[in-house]
Amino acid sequence: MFFASDNWAGAHPKVAAALSANATGFDAAYGNGGIDQVVAQRFNDVFEREVSVFFVATGTAANALSLASVNRTGGIAFCHREAHMIEDECGAPEYLTGGARLYPVDGPQGKMTAENLEAALSRYEPEFVHSGQPMAVSLTQATEVGTVYSLDEIDALAAIARKRGLPVHMDGARFANALVTLDATPAEMTWKRGIDIVSFGGTKNGCWCAEAVILFDTSKAREFGFLRKRAAQLFSKSRFIAAQFDAYLADGHWLETARHSNAMAIRLAKAIDASGNARLGWRPQANELFPIIKNEMVERLTREGAVFYPWNPPHGFAGPIGPDETMCRLVTSFATTQEEVDRFGDLIA
Repeated sequence: MFFASDNWAGAHPKVAAALSANATGFDAAYGNGGIDQVVAQRFNDVFEREVSVFFVATGTAANALSLASVNRTGGIAFCHREAHMIEDECGAPEYLTGGARLYPVDGPQGKMTAENLEAALSRYEPEFVHSGQPMAVSLTQATEVGTVYSLDEIDALAAIARKRGLPVHMDGARFANALVTLDATPAEMTWKRGIDIVSFGGTKNGCWCAEAVILFDTSKAREFGFLRKRAAQLFSKSRFIAAQFDAYLADGHWLETARHSNAMAIRLAKAIDASGNARLGWRPQANELFPIIKNEMVERLTREGAVFYPWNPPHGFAGPIGPDETMCRLVTSFATTQEEVDRFGDLIA
């Protein structure tokens, strides 16, 4: 019963098969091979327009390089106070931008509100050099607490950024999970709402190691290529990332795996609801759940082989957590089975 993280899941068999199929023979290096070109066109099809695609190794690299590509002198990027880039990336965005700062914006359940973003931006007068200058807005979709920005919420945040001439970045480590929740197209969730750059994640949803930065303004591609090389993120044998994305995106496979992951989260949520030993802190909207579980039950679940993490309640969480209780995080994946979920449900009941 592995619910620690979707990063714990292996590669989907279709992705593994694609890697094996491309393991022999020769192809041009550094993104110039035949399969690289095929995948570039797949991304054009997915987003319904021409885009520039840059493979990188990790979501942290994707986020940090995305911000580096829009950096300004004394730059400040605005993100939720508990966004991955501000909480879990060891200063990588600041490092790869050469000193840009991340400004934390508040909002319930992992999401910035338009009002709070407006207030944060209003603190910076355009000509006041001492404070630095806004350079970007970044939102996480799905968020770090398993919630999802609605299309209207993305619209509202992007409109505020656009009014100030700021590009908008989307951290899409769990892009597919959010997309199937909204029942939207990739275009509808991104550039049609005012998103300029996407960190497009595949690793959490069945790939071995496949992340990409998607630029909707293709005129920025040349400069981004130099940024990626300088950050040591240009792969010589990039066909092995391309092969993963080729299998991942083919025939809507990536959406099928995300739907399964989300469905397992819903099934797990029902089991938690039905138990007398736990309750959900809030309703899951993607593939992460945050139940509050009695401590003795946490110990029993762990003894019986359930793997998950205790979790700090997000800022502003108002629900009661007793001294005999712990908030935990459980994450489902493409590899989660109904049997695992039902076994967990039997134990927690």
